[in-house]
Amino acid sequence: MAIVYKPGTGKREKRLGRGFSLGELQKAGLTLKDAKKLGIYVDKRRKSVHEENVEYLKKLIQEMKGGKKE
Repeated sequence: MAIVYKPGTGKREKRLGRGFSLGELQKAGLTLKDAKKLGIYVDKRRKSVHEENVEYLKKLIQEMKGGKKE
């Protein structure tokens, strides 16, 4: 699940989000259609792009591609 920051706390507290933003999908090289096929949750309301989420998506894609080859 995506990591997001709590608004209005004055601190950078993290929590689990509803899904990944479209910007995070784009940076990881996925389209909305691909994400839905893979079962990845997408939150269309989110506008932020967190690098840790992009890295997680890239790792997830590599694992899925690696699993298909075997």
